[in-house]
Amino acid sequence: MHPVKFLLILSALLLVITPPLHAKPITIKFSHVVAKDTPKGKAVAFFKQRLEERSAGRIRVRIYPNATLYGDRAALTALRSNSIQMAAPSFAKFTDHSPQLQLFDLPFLFRDTQHLHRVLDGEVGNSLLQKTSIKGLHALAFWDNGFKQISANRPLTTPEDAASLKFRIMSSKVLEAQFRTLGANPQILPFSEVYAALQQGIVAGQENTLSNIYTKRLHLVQTDLTITNHGYLGYLLVTNDIFWRKLPDDLKLIVSEAIAKTTIFARSIAAQVNANYLKKIESSGKITVHHLTPNQRAVWQKKMRGIYPDFYYVIGEELIKKSQE
Repeated sequence: MHPVKFLLILSALLLVITPPLHAKPITIKFSHVVAKDTPKGKAVAFFKQRLEERSAGRIRVRIYPNATLYGDRAALTALRSNSIQMAAPSFAKFTDHSPQLQLFDLPFLFRDTQHLHRVLDGEVGNSLLQKTSIKGLHALAFWDNGFKQISANRPLTTPEDAASLKFRIMSSKVLEAQFRTLGANPQILPFSEVYAALQQGIVAGQENTLSNIYTKRLHLVQTDLTITNHGYLGYLLVTNDIFWRKLPDDLKLIVSEAIAKTTIFARSIAAQVNANYLKKIESSGKITVHHLTPNQRAVWQKKMRGIYPDFYYVIGEELIKKSQE
């Protein structure tokens, strides 16, 4: 269901609920790995404020940013044991048991954010949320970070420019194939180690959103950045079955309403934040920013979309084609 429609329905239901008094507030520990000034950091802060206000203090949210509590992989383990109650890792962290989520790693799948959101809010998105709610996890929503750009220590204006370079990637078979088709060498590394790996020459390049590049100072350890918008980086908001089943029904409605509202906020703030960080990166004078011409972009698209058939069996040919439509 579209977030706006969902929000309106929930708001109407909340008007008729009279919450019982609770002696002790319920605490949600929310762990994530990025900075507070990123789209996800801002979305989590918005969610905290919204939920605490709408629950009249019956729920408290404690936020642990910058992997101060757990990295994304460890967070999923902690989530299943109810050591934390919410996290929003990137899709790549779920593909071991939900390989269909690799759909969002496919390069140049989405024409623009409007196309992306139609997929997330439609049949494809709803199906993927259900498929991910397994093994003790309860998938709640998709949150935006934005489209990824590619950086290295040389200009990257054609696919051939990436040949032989070692790129940091998230754990994803699609991302591995994406860089191998460029003749590059992908290397899986945690996000928290990317800056040091670039600084020390362990890897020569990486792909990420502008907000992550700027807030983690990756533009200070790279010479060139190319605005490709080739891939989407989103987050899957998840809780665990232990917490969700014990949560009273009236509070589930309040939490769901806060999530729907935050999802809308996350989309608007992601576009705004990434645009602002592009200006800051360009004005820093620390890195050369390349903007692809339409013809150059078409060459990248043709080359990278060539990996799609390799994932028809894993992701589903119908799912890929339905998303393209």
